[in-house]
Amino acid sequence: MWTKAEAVPGVALPTVGKPMETVSPSVKPSETPTPFGKVIGTEMVASNNDSMPNMSSAWSNTSERTGLWGGAAIWLTVHGNYDKGKSWGNYVSFGQLPPEIAYTNTPAGLKAAAVQIGGRALVNLYDKDVQVMKGTQHKAITVNGHPGHEIVAKVVVKVPKLPETFSTIMIAVVDRGDGTAAVSIADLAGSTPAWQNVWRYKVSQIKLSK
Repeated sequence: MWTKAEAVPGVALPTVGKPMETVSPSVKPSETPTPFGKVIGTEMVASNNDSMPNMSSAWSNTSERTGLWGGAAIWLTVHGNYDKGKSWGNYVSFGQLPPEIAYTNTPAGLKAAAVQIGGRALVNLYDKDVQVMKGTQHKAITVNGHPGHEIVAKVVVKVPKLPETFSTIMIAVVDRGDGTAAVSIADLAGSTPAWQNVWRYKVSQIKLSK
């Protein structure tokens, strides 16, 4: 993912197979101003005081771009100045499922919510023409006794002078027990697969406020 300040519309993304049907950007953003979370010390803290540990001290605070409700985000540069000051890196956000996305605490409801917020995140991080490789993975997860759903997909990347061919998008939606859900979204460069398990471990350490 490119840095926000240097993002340029129209990044060339080749068509690879059929666009992933399970990720749809059909949900419109809320008209209500979205509250903001914060990075406090070693944690991303959502506006409702849910928290998720940062990936490591090497990651820095950045703006939330995935469309989460009351979210916070962190960034790690992978390719600095790969082309005239442009940087590409890894990104992780944490917050709540936006209230306008329908949600029910069932396996199907968790999956549907993950698909909806995943679609929004893909468009926000890339553009409406983003292409996803075949082989998207879904699985049920549990975080401290709370049911959840994980999606893992690969986004095709074709950017001049950038030594990356894809990024891995990882989405976790976790039921909070009150009719709402916590969400973490990771966008990790294909050349840095080790961060995938780090993200899963940090998701397992999510703390839900009461």
